[in-house]
Amino acid sequence: MNSSELLTRGDLEALDRADPLRGFRDRFAIPEGVIYLDGNSLGAMPAATPARVRKVVEEEWGRDLIRSWNINGWIDLQRQIGAKIGRLIGARDGETIVADSTSINVFKALAAGLELRPERKVILSEPDNFPTDLYVAQGLTRYLGRGHTLRLAEPNEIESAITSDVAIVMLTHVNYRTGRMHDMRRITERAHAAGAIMLWDLAHSTGAVPVDVTGAGVDLAVGCGYKYLNGGPGAPAFLYVAQRHQPHIEPILSGWLGHAAPFAFEQSYRPAEGIDRVSVGAPPIISLAALEVGVDVMLDASIDAVRAKSVQQGVIFDRLVAQEIGQGTLTLVSPTDPAMRGSQLCYAHPNAWPVMRALIDREVIGDFRMPNILRFGFTPLYLGYAELWDAVATLKAILAERAWDRPEYHALATVT
Repeated sequence: MNSSELLTRGDLEALDRADPLRGFRDRFAIPEGVIYLDGNSLGAMPAATPARVRKVVEEEWGRDLIRSWNINGWIDLQRQIGAKIGRLIGARDGETIVADSTSINVFKALAAGLELRPERKVILSEPDNFPTDLYVAQGLTRYLGRGHTLRLAEPNEIESAITSDVAIVMLTHVNYRTGRMHDMRRITERAHAAGAIMLWDLAHSTGAVPVDVTGAGVDLAVGCGYKYLNGGPGAPAFLYVAQRHQPHIEPILSGWLGHAAPFAFEQSYRPAEGIDRVSVGAPPIISLAALEVGVDVMLDASIDAVRAKSVQQGVIFDRLVAQEIGQGTLTLVSPTDPAMRGSQLCYAHPNAWPVMRALIDREVIGDFRMPNILRFGFTPLYLGYAELWDAVATLKAILAERAWDRPEYHALATVT
């Protein structure tokens, strides 16, 4: 497609017909008429999820009751799904487990990283990291009371800020607000050269961009199950611990399921071998079952094909914004280089919140991030090319008509 020519809807329909991922659309339950550009916040529901959850509820729980821990393999689900997610992030067997929420896993991983470097006192991150990661770091340093501090550096200054007093570098691979993507290998190598531990938050990466934690030498990583993995609202998260560190981690949350013999019910804690030691409490079986459906769908796709389509959709969307809406109305805050961003585009607009509310009312669902960001996510398994045309056309009409300037659109909702 010539970058100097005007795009038409027909051009995008042709791309849909030739799309090698087109068949995946039928594996998701997308409401008729909805253009969903928010899968980077909550993934769409796989079509197979209701039947899987129904089976767990009606047969495994309802009929088999507590026997399901053994006969239906409930006790193995955290490790089983963790291994599948491990394949998506380039982990080795036994390095990834599904457990808890992303925030709790950040807490566990940060604490582990600090214990691996006990003589150092600095956690290094960036000001625009996802807030929960920063909040957890702040709370952990207060809790430990050992003089640890959280130091923040701008993205372009991260590498020079990794000095000899840094215990752990904690970064989100793809920034939630701008879509900017860090160079995982280069920053990890720089952290190791300075003697620091590297922790990556992969919440906006896993299932969207190729990730190779083994090739990059990553020490610790966390990620969530409800964005590109389509595990459902509040789906369990995952935690990756490189095998070389597992024997040296004494979990700060030493729960019974992370015990070497959980059903011996001993009074004193002994950590389990391997990745099991970072487990804590009883796993949420119904949520795990839903998550596994989404992970299985993602495993059936080529992540390279997903990434190629994602990049192309981002380029097309931005071209359409420039072509149909023009310069000056929306300001791109994502990197202009497609290779430097994840699977989203973010634009600043002084009335971003009411504009997004108007878009959603017209069945184009993106999202808003403070203070003035319109965020559009690209989920190649179920988002078509022609939908990009329709989304931008809707946005163009809303801006031209000032349809966003209604009192009800200006009122902030509890969830924005």
